[in-house]
Amino acid sequence: MKGNRGQNTKPEIQLRRLLRDAGYSGYRLHWKKAPGRPDIAYPGRRIAIFVNGCFWHRCPHCQPSSPKSHTGYWQRKFDLNRERDARKAEQLEAAGWRVATIWECELRDDPSGVVERLSRFLVDS
Repeated sequence: MKGNRGQNTKPEIQLRRLLRDAGYSGYRLHWKKAPGRPDIAYPGRRIAIFVNGCFWHRCPHCQPSSPKSHTGYWQRKFDLNRERDARKAEQLEAAGWRVATIWECELRDDPSGVVERLSRFLVDS
């Protein structure tokens, strides 16, 4: 697991490129002043975007398979990841931020749909 990146993953980089191409630059990366350090933050708009990997965060869309060995360990790891994700979103919302979560499979399968959804999200703020 040492080789697994926590920041600047391929899906994050892809989403940042899509946002820039759509004219939504001016974001901050892993902004420490926001609760939960979102992957992408628009501080002036109080918008936080998390880019979640399907395997590690247990995507509800593609429902990745679980490892066959050490199932207890993995189930606990996945549960803790989901709890942490929910806690971060709650902290941000309590501080007046709007939160969006983008899944790795969404970026892979429908990048234009992701940009469309985020465009609406960013304009509504």
